Amino acid sequence: MTVAVAAAGRTGTWMPEPGFGVYVHIPFCKHRCHYCDFNTYEGLDSLHDAYVDAVIDDIRRAEGDMPEATSVFFGGGTPTLLPPPALGRILDAIRTRVGVASDAEITVEANPETVAESSFTGLLEAGFNRISIGIQSLVPRVLAALGRTHSPEVALNAIVAARRAGFPDISGDLIFGSPWETPDDWRTSLEGVVDAAPDHISAYALTVEEGTPLATLVATGRVPHIDPDVQAERYASACSLLSAAGYERYEISNWARPGRASRHNVLYWSGGDYLGFGAGAHGHLSGRRSWRIRLPRDYIAAVRAGCDTVAGAETVGAEARACETLLCGLRLTSGVDVGSFERRHPGYLAGRWSVAEELAAAGMVEVSGGRLRLSERGVLLGDDIIARLA
Repeated sequence: MTVAVAAAGRTGTWMPEPGFGVYVHIPFCKHRCHYCDFNTYEGLDSLHDAYVDAVIDDIRRAEGDMPEATSVFFGGGTPTLLPPPALGRILDAIRTRVGVASDAEITVEANPETVAESSFTGLLEAGFNRISIGIQSLVPRVLAALGRTHSPEVALNAIVAARRAGFPDISGDLIFGSPWETPDDWRTSLEGVVDAAPDHISAYALTVEEGTPLATLVATGRVPHIDPDVQAERYASACSLLSAAGYERYEISNWARPGRASRHNVLYWSGGDYLGFGAGAHGHLSGRRSWRIRLPRDYIAAVRAGCDTVAGAETVGAEARACETLLCGLRLTSGVDVGSFERRHPGYLAGRWSVAEELAAAGMVEVSGGRLRLSERGVLLGDDIIARLA
């Protein structure tokens, strides 16, 4: 079963049994980027050691029987602000309490300015086998406007250093469609990352999130609104250039070399179960969604007091769960396996099949090989299409 999950997960195909994941949130950053609305905080270096201890204790106290993890993901924030041995202690706690499959994908996110070749060596020794590097752009002007503090050279050197240290699986993240970016800028970023040859590339359209400095700049007219037509053009450029370079798009925003898709991504998009540890981390188990205490100090205090760190939870009804599974699955290029989906969510698709047929006739979705998927034309209208099927 584990081997089957590993092989299928790396192809990027929707899976009826996608395995089991663990997410660990590290909420610390050197600098908060202008567009970021994640649960991250600057200037809390004094909490690092206490936070690691709290996460470990929280993992040890987790209740219930769980399958061993087929993927583990350390996200943030900037996990690599913590030294590799500290991250390794958290990973060891997961191995002891949850269990980690021998072929599990174990990812850590990194900002380029927080890592060197010795960092990558330490992360490998700690047990990580995949790294996701936040590049965002390779144009200095765009990086500065986004609030990034690294240079293009530092970003590219991080990919090279990770490979030289022996990391078997490297991903690079990009952001496109900002008001400061020209078509040539975007091509520069794409071509530069492709030349560095990571195994996986993520490219996300910039969004203006409420409460961020970017949202304030847009609201006060100091920065123009994001143009969706421009973003569509940037996305088309990414599809063309990355495909020509040998990367396969397996999800709306993710491309990989053949057989190098992210198992953790595929687990999310296949509606799989996962645990979440750390401040603000979310988890999902058998239709119950939960989230941890958001503020790092409060999270640490709750663990020290022996209190439950779950701040809230909700049970997702059968209808809503089926809708979410379909929404996520249609983001994958493979779409969903209709038969497996119906066995997991009986009657949901059958009740909407006439709508699916209308969308297929309009060229928005395709039904073939027992799968329902977005067409190439339908990808940019994915939200509207999924809303019609909901």
